[in-house]
Amino acid sequence: MTEVRASAPPRGIALTGATTSGKTAVAVELARRLDGEIISMDSRQVYRGMDIGTDKVGSAARETVPHHGLDLVEPGERYSAGRFSRDARRWIDEIEARGRVPILAGGTGFFLRTLTDPIFDEPEMDPGRRARLQAWMDDRPDDLLGAWVRRLDPERADLAVEGGAQRLARTLEVPLLTGRALSEWYRRRPAEDDPVPLLVIVLDVDRRELDRRIDARVARMVRDGLIDEVERLLAAGYDADAPGMTGTGYREIVEVLREGRDLDDALDDMRAQTRRYARRQITWFRHQLPADALVLAADAPASDPDVLAERVELIVNEWRRRRDEEDA
Repeated sequence: MTEVRASAPPRGIALTGATTSGKTAVAVELARRLDGEIISMDSRQVYRGMDIGTDKVGSAARETVPHHGLDLVEPGERYSAGRFSRDARRWIDEIEARGRVPILAGGTGFFLRTLTDPIFDEPEMDPGRRARLQAWMDDRPDDLLGAWVRRLDPERADLAVEGGAQRLARTLEVPLLTGRALSEWYRRRPAEDDPVPLLVIVLDVDRRELDRRIDARVARMVRDGLIDEVERLLAAGYDADAPGMTGTGYREIVEVLREGRDLDDALDDMRAQTRRYARRQITWFRHQLPADALVLAADAPASDPDVLAERVELIVNEWRRRRDEEDA
């Protein structure tokens, strides 16, 4: 793993955690406290016209705090981690040039890692085939995926098994979709950029509380018009294989609208898939983040003003402490 030199001061704050951990509220308040601008690290919120199903930050927050990384591409386009790295580095430079603090927020860990631990420029993979393969792997146990990894990429097998479901899936999809093992891609295409030093904050939520929040979010999405949003996207010509439409929530509602699937059954599946995704995120954070990342308990909801203020104060103090250390 590429290491950021110890003397490098953090250039910004990266706020991450599993879905529903309260990142958005904390990021907005942090930006207000530190005169910052927010960079989204969410691989789904880059799509235009996909607001409800991605739980995109509302217009009120965007009016008070500048946001970057939202509404970048159409649902039929692919937005890669490599492109995020290039975009985010430019945004960080521009935010610093304005004398403000970059605050990165989102749960797509692979986006964050392109900054803290840059990797090779990832190979192109067909988004439709990738989504179908991911759906297949989601229903398979880790021990079966591990056995396949040992056959297809024995060089990275131990690392992939240790990393859990998300790393197993990544180590499998690359050889299956490109014909070349991930370890070979690493050897042939070295990292193009230096690491960006960041203060990484992980919001950690108890699993039962996380499940409760996921249930509440799914109900809210339906109440706010998720079905109408999917209908508009289908009417615009984006089918179930479009890169933006392969995410949880969209594919289940497409099945309701196109295949007559029972809505309650689809929502049950949506909740279950979101829980699995949250657990993959937690596993990834446990194994992939920098050693000096700060884990912050976030069981109490950030909707409570006192809770939010306390959480933000802890992060602000840590940001100032690390910056002061470097200036000393």
